[in-house]
Amino acid sequence: MAKNGFSVMDSDMHIVEPNDLFERYLEAPYRDQAPKITRVRGQRVGVFLFEGHAFPTVDIEHPVRNVGMASRADAASRPMREKGYSGESQLEAMDMEGIDIAIMFPTVALYIPNGMDDVDPGLSAAVCRAYNNWLYDFCQADPARMKVAAMLPQHDGYEAVKEAERAVKELGAVGVYMRPNFVNGRTLHSGYWHPLWSTLQELDVPVGFHEGTGSVYFQDGSEFGDNRLMRHAASHPIGMMKAVMSMVCGGVFELFPRLRAAYLEANAGWVPFWLARMDRDYELYGEWDARVLTRKPSDYFRTNCYVGTEADESELKYTIDAFGDANIVFSTDYPHHDSEFPYATDEFLKMPDVTSDSKKRILWDNCSRLYNIG
Repeated sequence: MAKNGFSVMDSDMHIVEPNDLFERYLEAPYRDQAPKITRVRGQRVGVFLFEGHAFPTVDIEHPVRNVGMASRADAASRPMREKGYSGESQLEAMDMEGIDIAIMFPTVALYIPNGMDDVDPGLSAAVCRAYNNWLYDFCQADPARMKVAAMLPQHDGYEAVKEAERAVKELGAVGVYMRPNFVNGRTLHSGYWHPLWSTLQELDVPVGFHEGTGSVYFQDGSEFGDNRLMRHAASHPIGMMKAVMSMVCGGVFELFPRLRAAYLEANAGWVPFWLARMDRDYELYGEWDARVLTRKPSDYFRTNCYVGTEADESELKYTIDAFGDANIVFSTDYPHHDSEFPYATDEFLKMPDVTSDSKKRILWDNCSRLYNIG
């Protein structure tokens, strides 16, 4: 396709799950515990009910100040809404944005089941299998352009390993999705997760981390209650910063040197500061607290990690100046209310202070390397 001469791969394009997904796809033994999706037909989001909780815990559809941007995105996506956000309509959206290939991430499944602790492990795994099976069918509208990022259950490490293997080998998943939060209190560098990291390394697929504001457990920003501005501003980047620190300083990439990880939809501006901070503290305390590391934290990030940027990150130039462009991937965030759709790619290409070479790497080359898609 090529957009103004640039090939485009969306590292984190969202889908909208249908209301009856779990009724149709959840295995019979768990069907009476199925998550409920309630929305007016065609809405992006509504109320998601699971285990006695309503998600998100803050109002994701309340009025926004930038009504012009929201109205533009809503008007542009009306044909997709009218088609129930089908696989075919997803391709229409990709064509409007000039996206050649997109890796599909969830909306409801940002919260269910990994947006809360203490979910029955069998139910958690069954919900993930149901979502992944539905997503595989969804992507059959054009599997060459629409790629599966499989959701893993974070309530049972053994089940996560099994689902990763099944999703890659049977569904053709090019990556897996997890929350950056420490579900059930388990840090990402805990030995509990080592079998999963080993499995992903052998499968040669990355883990993509994605936050979801308004979860049941305590997440960064929960202190701000119903104030969506503060909760959203805090949860995404701070959650990713903690996930990066856990995996880098906790030795995950030292132990699993071929594992790739992406920290998505949190912008990229925090990366130079956070890596510099970790490098300084590694020099001070690494002999006691990070003995497994053989390199500076920033070196592991350069070889193993990627971070997402979007069209509205006007400060991207400074991140590139400080850290380079080899670890940055692009996303439109379609069809969520804070997306620049249908002009996200256009807006990114207009960035005056980002070179054409950097745009090429961010729009295609880096994402191609992350997901091992030629």
